[in-house]
Formats: sequence, C-alpha cells, structure tokens
Amino acid sequence: MLILMAGLPGTGKSTLSQALSGEVGGTVLNKDQIRAALFPVADIEYSTEQDDFCMAMMLKVAGWIFRKDPARKVFLDGRTFSRAYQLKRATGYADAIGQPWRILECVCSEQTARERLAADCEHVAANRDFRLYLEVKARFEEITLPKTVIDTDQPIAECVAAALGEI
Repeated sequence: MLILMAGLPGTGKSTLSQALSGEVGGTVLNKDQIRAALFPVADIEYSTEQDDFCMAMMLKVAGWIFRKDPARKVFLDGRTFSRAYQLKRATGYADAIGQPWRILECVCSEQTARERLAADCEHVAANRDFRLYLEVKARFEEITLPKTVIDTDQPIAECVAAALGEI
C-alpha cells in the first residue's frame, strides 16, 4: 500500500510516518532526505520543479519496493501534497501498478506547528520554518480525494491507533 502523508510543515507527518512504519514494518521515503542525497548542497533549491523531480524518484523507488514485496507499506513523507496534481500523480501511479493507496492528512493547531518548526533546527530542509508553513497554507488546495484526518495535537499513541485503523 502506498500511503501519502499530507499536511502543512510542522504538522507531524514525519513523526507519524516513522511511528507507523515501525508498527507495520513499512518503509518511509522522505522527500527532503532524498533531495539531500541526490543533489550537492550548492544545487539544492526548494522549487516546485525540484520537488516534483524528487517525488518522481520516490515513486520509482516505491515501485521497485512493491515489485520485490507487494505487501509492503510505503509511506511518502516530506511533501505537503498541497496541490491536487501532486495527489493525482501519486495515486495514479499506485493505481497503475495495482497498489492500494491511502491519504493521511496531518493537522494541528497553528501554535503547535510554530513550536515544532522552531524546535527542529536539525531538519535537513533548510527552508522549513513558520514562514514556509504560512506560504503553503495560503495556497493549500483542499484534499477532495478520500482521506483520513489525524489531529497530531493528540498523543502520538492515539494518532498511531487512528491511522492504523485506516491502513
């Protein structure tokens, strides 16, 4: 199953995907880590074009994993999935290779996101801050595909339990 971790920066997508992966023996593919592995620091740009390129690589890796282990759960993390075309590309890929998909949309209060972003100074993405949160929020397109909303202001154990019921 391909699991898309959607939500604004700082809403807990990475924390939840790591916890879920541990519970189900899944694999997390993180866009920011993949970008850092693919590009020299001088060539990293936080553009839509580079984000889309990294997502295409993530989908190729997911496809390879599914060919070896069709029952694996693969979490796509590090992308907000704030645009309908991003969701369509990932879910369309899953459909094309015969894999079920789920969207987990992480949400939290703005204050929680601000605090998380301020506290996470070691994140690999240099542009990840509250300004980015506000920019993405301003252009976030409502997710109209079937999804499960996880309120990450709740304890992680409750978030994991809610998500496990859907995947």
